[in-house]
Amino acid sequence: MHSAAEDPALESLRYPVGRFEPQDSYSAADTAENLQRFAMAPKRLTVAVRGLSAAQLDTAYRPGGWSARQVVHHVADSALNGSARFRWALTEDEPTIKPYDENRWAELADAKRGSIEPSRFIVEGVTERLVVLLKTLTPKDWARRFHHPEWKEHVRLDHLLAKLAWHHEHHVAHISSLRARAGWKE
Repeated sequence: MHSAAEDPALESLRYPVGRFEPQDSYSAADTAENLQRFAMAPKRLTVAVRGLSAAQLDTAYRPGGWSARQVVHHVADSALNGSARFRWALTEDEPTIKPYDENRWAELADAKRGSIEPSRFIVEGVTERLVVLLKTLTPKDWARRFHHPEWKEHVRLDHLLAKLAWHHEHHVAHISSLRARAGWKE
């Protein structure tokens, strides 16, 4: 949990775009903006990692944080899980989703040592396909929900989109801010 006494420098390394700030409700304009931000994630990720060496990819974005490589794989894991959550909520009545332990997933061999290219392709493909689906949703569809057992709450799809748009920007910023601090050029 966030401590009020936490070092501001560490906070800016952990949350380079700020913490996610959920809204009580999302207008059609909010959702359209979030969809546009979400759709840009693959391109932003590609730019952030372009030209990085294996050693650079294995550099942690902050002390105690994941490597840039693990971040890329995590964004792919998030894209896959997010897509499934949208699909379950659109095809079932308030399903309970299966959470995953992102820290343990990030410690698996493929996330620690695997090429980032398959994960970049996953982010690109899953995002492109999901955007096609999300552009067809009606206000009633955006209000559909799933139950998140760890959060102990029902999550609306417009809220999920806002969180995923922020989440992808948050992790791309981990890599791009590391790159800027380290002075790594393309």
